Amino acid sequence: MTTAPSVPRKRLTPDQILVRTAGVWLAVALIGQWLFLAYIAGFYGPSTLTGDFEAWSRNRMLHNAYKAGDLIGNLTFGAHALLAGVIAFGGALQVMPQVRARWPKFHRWNGRVFLITAVSLSLTGLSLIWLRKPEPQELSSWAITGNAVLILAFAGLAWRTARARDFVAHRPWALRLYLVSNAQWFTRVGFVVWMMFSRGLGLKGVNGTAFLIWTFGCYLLPLAVLELYLRARDSRSGGVKLTAAWVLGVFTVLMAIGTAVFSFVSIQIVNGGTL
Repeated sequence: MTTAPSVPRKRLTPDQILVRTAGVWLAVALIGQWLFLAYIAGFYGPSTLTGDFEAWSRNRMLHNAYKAGDLIGNLTFGAHALLAGVIAFGGALQVMPQVRARWPKFHRWNGRVFLITAVSLSLTGLSLIWLRKPEPQELSSWAITGNAVLILAFAGLAWRTARARDFVAHRPWALRLYLVSNAQWFTRVGFVVWMMFSRGLGLKGVNGTAFLIWTFGCYLLPLAVLELYLRARDSRSGGVKLTAAWVLGVFTVLMAIGTAVFSFVSIQIVNGGTL
């Protein structure tokens, strides 16, 4: 009895490895974003709608959140936090290629809502930093300001290229906007990862060195990884593509760990615990 010769399995090309790694990153990001949405809805939703702003004090890592007697400022912070939930939900749908391909009209309208929400998020953030605080601005304020400026710039460029129907140029700007608009999520996920692997090195609440550095890194690092991916995707070098896939893979693993741990912690906060 003879057996059929085995067919050798084809090796994945560098292009395929990069594309599949990016797909895994997107899946992790979408899961993380929707878990973050659940946290925002559960923690900020009831407290903002009922006016129980003091409940935000259970999360001691919140910066410039609840202030006694400051109704307008508290409402602005609540709106800012809830807008991050809209970003998490709408942004996840906006970057899914299946949604863009199957429902282009929804993609266009969702994109408009996302752009308006992102701009509103940046403006409320700037008002909280520069109008609400009478004391001198620290380094984290400049980091948040830089994030807001990038959101406004990328939103304008994404809108302009979409209006011009230059979709090749539009997609990278839309991806950049998606990343910088989700800095709140990256802040929490990255902070959790740092706490796990550094055993608290450089952490003293919102004034710790690690926290201050990460207020810049929460949007600059994702942008750097995206730029590496975009250049590797268009490169003819297999080595460049594999290097980018490796970096993106490490970034994805760290994101997955941070998402899992932060989701566990956020459940405790929503259920009345403190951080």
